[in-house]
Amino acid sequence: MKVTKRDNTIQDVDFNKITERIRNITSENNLKLDPIVIAQKVCSSLNDNIKTTELDKLTAELAISMSTLDPEYATLASHIVISDIHKNLNNKQFSDIINQSPHISPDLKDFTQKHQTEINNEIDYQKDYLFDYFGIKTLERAYLSKDLTGNIIERPQDLFMRVALAIHMPDLHSAFETYHGMSNKQFIHATPTLFNAGTPKQQLSSCFLQDIGDDSLDSIYKTLTDCANISKYAGGIGLHIHNIRSTGATINNVPNVGQGIVPMLKVFNDTAKFINQGGKRPGSIAIYLQVDHPDIFQFLDLKKNSGDEEARARDLFYAAWIPDLFMERVKEDKLWSLFCPHTAPGLSDVYGEEYTELYTKYEEEKLFTKQVKAQELWFAICVSQIETGTPYMLYKDAINKRSNQKNIGTIKSSNLCTEICQYTSKEETAVCNLASICLPQFAGINSHTPDFDFAALKQTAKIITRNLNKVIDINFYPTKEAERSNKRHRPIGIGVQGLADTYLILKLPFSSPEAKQLNKQIFETIYLGAAEASCELAKQNGPYETFPGSPASEGILQFDLWDLNKDTLMYPNEWNILKKDIIKHGMYNSLLLAPMPTASTSQIMGNNECIEPYTSNIYLRRTLAGEFVVINQHLVKDLQDLNLWTKQLKDDIIRNNGSVQNVKNIPDNLKLLYKTAWEISQKVLIDQAADRAPFVCQSQSMNLFIAKPDIQKLTAMHFYTWQKGLKTGMYYLRTQPAANPQQFSIEPEQQSCELCSA
Repeated sequence: MKVTKRDNTIQDVDFNKITERIRNITSENNLKLDPIVIAQKVCSSLNDNIKTTELDKLTAELAISMSTLDPEYATLASHIVISDIHKNLNNKQFSDIINQSPHISPDLKDFTQKHQTEINNEIDYQKDYLFDYFGIKTLERAYLSKDLTGNIIERPQDLFMRVALAIHMPDLHSAFETYHGMSNKQFIHATPTLFNAGTPKQQLSSCFLQDIGDDSLDSIYKTLTDCANISKYAGGIGLHIHNIRSTGATINNVPNVGQGIVPMLKVFNDTAKFINQGGKRPGSIAIYLQVDHPDIFQFLDLKKNSGDEEARARDLFYAAWIPDLFMERVKEDKLWSLFCPHTAPGLSDVYGEEYTELYTKYEEEKLFTKQVKAQELWFAICVSQIETGTPYMLYKDAINKRSNQKNIGTIKSSNLCTEICQYTSKEETAVCNLASICLPQFAGINSHTPDFDFAALKQTAKIITRNLNKVIDINFYPTKEAERSNKRHRPIGIGVQGLADTYLILKLPFSSPEAKQLNKQIFETIYLGAAEASCELAKQNGPYETFPGSPASEGILQFDLWDLNKDTLMYPNEWNILKKDIIKHGMYNSLLLAPMPTASTSQIMGNNECIEPYTSNIYLRRTLAGEFVVINQHLVKDLQDLNLWTKQLKDDIIRNNGSVQNVKNIPDNLKLLYKTAWEISQKVLIDQAADRAPFVCQSQSMNLFIAKPDIQKLTAMHFYTWQKGLKTGMYYLRTQPAANPQQFSIEPEQQSCELCSA
């Protein structure tokens, strides 16, 4: 049997060489694994004429498939993949990689060559080995640059340096600061920034909020073209359609000819499918509709699996834009009037008391298209959520009353993931540039006591704030409306990942008072760091254009817009000093915090997503070579420390679908610590969202989890989020199927069990 080496020479397969390669990696990392056993498994799976890099891939896949037996196999798997990437690049320096890449801008190439010695010496390629298997495979699949034949041409450290230099050149000091922050896994920029930094058209923004403008053919198709161009450059889109006339409306004095929103949305649906962001991921558009629109019932059906295909547009995402008046009418079981925006204009332009006054005025004038019981529409919303997980729930009045952009105009929508809340108009497409802080890097146990480094967290928030401001300046904007908005208001979005991991590291159950307190402290610290950095930038550059008249210009920050007891603040003196500075010097950004979903970047950094609890302690990871069972590594470590981790215990967790609550031999304190999202009261999640909300000046992507939802449960949950004053009441409703078709067999002789996949 032959193997083709990286230099294209062909040799006989050598069991000893395979064993030696595995032994080198295990010994370098003090892994207590038997290289011979692994090598035997590899050799039994070989094909003739296998390439060396394919041999490494096979070895890694076999190792990761054994990682439920011992987490050290996962370490071996990741190190084999990383070593393979390094070997394929033959120790090329960063400057050589940049110079040879077909995707890099001339400016970055020239700058790198000019400073190649300093830049090359700053990079520590050993830090690539900090990535776990699924993190490096995610980078390998979609993030690391490839040549025109599809071969990877950069390592993770090269990626981080590319991003850092693209953001900061010619400022090497700031670039190196950013590089080390990402290299040490303290934070990471969002996917579009990682994709496009340093390219000739570096579109680095994640979120775009579109205003469809006038209800006219020209405006609709211009918006469609803008959506296509934004999707082309990896931007996710939120689009409100409040002002599109309803089904049966009058057009050009001809009554009953309006086709409503559905035919239009089918065109947007096909556009989202067609534009695939350079083959990296599909285009994504979230559609926002105010619940007083006559087509709201058809809107709620658009994503359902059943029904007339002509009335479905399943590739879009749907969000309900909800005024307080509707919630009050539902609560009081009153009638709800639906108004065509053509005959009753302006309802989307006002909020609070102004909305209530205009709405009731139109009711008195009987301008409604029809009236329904408010609870009938409410039930339709809940049914749609049970069937599809959507619509998202966003509360219009909370968003506008507590926005630092309230001096600009009424906010009419959010983004694809419900955390960005910004003003839009026909002339302005709102944009947000994102990055997330990896919270586990700041957590640890010091002398058997939980410890969290708030000073380092604050400093990281300041670094990200400066970075995202640079992104605004150097960004390529797909439309002139996007550039105009971003440079006028300069909003940024700082989020987090690994909140659940942080609790686990510190041995704090998600529902514990200590976790509740830490959650508030984390977000106050991030908000303080970001606000301080924004004020410092304003001292240097002047405030953002629309700062005058904003709440911040009067010293009113996000927590002042909530009923927050100021005595509970962690930094009262710092806030008082900062407010005086902001009144005097201004801020450089209208908005700062927006905890977003971090699905891909969390996988890269090895953290649980965003602010989410773990959905299971065991789940499937899918790779091109197959599916592998993964156990919560925090749980495995805790059980190993107690000498409780065995194959039998692993199988018991699998039988219980990733729950440890009914598994014998697991101590009660670990059962409490490792409750999943399905086992934690949703009140806990909502309360934590409300606790951090006074320090979140945009909004937050908050999924809610009900295994077996019904209208009564959803109603109680939604009304609780509304009464707590949350801006986003819910991103997705996560449910569990009545019967999970995904089966996983523990052993051939044992009964198969359902596996909850996260």
